[in-house]
Amino acid sequence: MLKMIKAYMFLSIVVVMTLVFAGCGTVPNTTSEPSQLPAEKVELTISAAASLTDALTEIQKAFEAQNATIKLSFNFGASGALQQQIEQGAPADLFLSAAVKNMAELVDKQLIAPNQQINLLKNELVVVVPKDAKIPIENVTDLTKAEVKTIAIGIPESVPAGIYAKEALTNTKLWDTLQGKSVQAKDVRQVLQYVETGNADAGFVYKTDALATEKVEVAFAVDAATYKTIQYPIGIVKATKHAKEAEEFYTYLQSQEALDVFVKYGFSVLK
Repeated sequence: MLKMIKAYMFLSIVVVMTLVFAGCGTVPNTTSEPSQLPAEKVELTISAAASLTDALTEIQKAFEAQNATIKLSFNFGASGALQQQIEQGAPADLFLSAAVKNMAELVDKQLIAPNQQINLLKNELVVVVPKDAKIPIENVTDLTKAEVKTIAIGIPESVPAGIYAKEALTNTKLWDTLQGKSVQAKDVRQVLQYVETGNADAGFVYKTDALATEKVEVAFAVDAATYKTIQYPIGIVKATKHAKEAEEFYTYLQSQEALDVFVKYGFSVLK
C-alpha cells in the first residue's frame, strides 16, 4: 500500500511539472548578452597661452558636447613657460602658443611634427588703463609723463605680449626710459589684473584681453609697424598618448565653428 501511495505522488508531481512547462511554452533562454559599458573618457591636456582663456573655455563646451568620450583639461600660462614644460616632459597633448617662436623651437627639437602644426590666429597689441583713469594717455610717448608711475608688462623672456611690448618700445627708443616704471607679470592676464586693480597706471596687453573686461579701457593701439605680427600657432605634441583624440581637437580648432568663437573674442583668422 505504501508503495502505491509513493508511486501515485511521484506520478502527480510529473503531471504537474508537465502542465507547468506546457503552459509556459518554450523555456526562455536565460543567457543574455553582456551589457555594454559606456566608453571610458579620454582626457586631453591642452597647454595654451593665457590670452586664449575665454575663447577656449567656450570652445570646450561645444567640443565636449559633440565628443562625449573626450574631456579637455587646460593648462593656461605664458607661452615661454609652457614651452619649457613640454621640453621637460610635462604631460601635454596640444600646444597653443601666442608666438611663432615658441612653436618653432619645439619643432626644431622634434617635440612637435612640422606637419602637425599651423599658424591659426592673429592678435594686436594695445595699452590699457583703469576705467576711471585720470591720466590722459593717448600714445606711447605719454607713458613717459611723470604722472604715470607704473607700467605693467609681461616678462619679456617668457611672455610673448612682453616680447612684443619690449620690441615696440625699443623701436620707439623708449625701452630704457621706461624701465624704472615697469612692473613685470608672469603672463598677460596678470598684466590685465594689475591695471584692473589700479596697481598699474597702464599695461601692455592683447586687444582680446582688453575686450574681456569692463574694468579697463584701451588708451591706444600700439603701432603695428613697431613689432612683429602676432600669430598664434597650434600643434600636436609628439609625446601624446591619445593621438587620435588630439588630432580630432586639432582639426576642430580649425573648423568654422571654432574660428567664429575666436573672432567673437577679438582674434583675427590667418588666411
